[in-house]
Amino acid sequence: MEEAMRANSKMRAEPGVESSPRGPGCSLRHFACEQNLLSRPDGSASFLQGVAEKSRERLIRNTCEAVVLGALHPRTSITVVLQVISDAGSLLACCLNAACMALVDAGVPMRALFCGVTCALDSEGTLVLDPTAKQEKEARAVLTFALDSVEQKLLMSTTKGLYSDAELQQCLAAAQAASQRVFRFYRESLQRRYSKS
Repeated sequence: MEEAMRANSKMRAEPGVESSPRGPGCSLRHFACEQNLLSRPDGSASFLQGVAEKSRERLIRNTCEAVVLGALHPRTSITVVLQVISDAGSLLACCLNAACMALVDAGVPMRALFCGVTCALDSEGTLVLDPTAKQEKEARAVLTFALDSVEQKLLMSTTKGLYSDAELQQCLAAAQAASQRVFRFYRESLQRRYSKS
């Protein structure tokens, strides 16, 4: 991911995040976002986070439909195109974040922003936020949540593996707390973009 960030000087990374390896467990990897990438669409965004297609597509679509105010434009078709450049883990969460930023960039009216956060539980039950691909592969359970920016309301969840009800609640609470950092990144990214105009 860092090589991709260096290669594209227009890419915005979250300030104040250490470049050293992540500490144990509950920390998020670097974010980077570029908007208005494509010349022809009304909105586009590239969202990087960290170094089953139809199911993933359905989850993303349902999440977008839950927040887009489609009744304002009943005869309008909205197409979100996501292209996976690399998968360093937490892919669905990254796709959800990219979809949200693309909708914002296109000026699509939404009742709230949304974000994706992935949690993994290792064999000892330790929670890891924003797991890498290796951590996901070794995890006992992987849970991804989509949350809105207004009430941190759960819009979507998908899980894989075995976990208890208490672990599910622990992961959801951690995802809700982590979503605040993602939404803060969204705000800062948009402020940087529109302060240049």
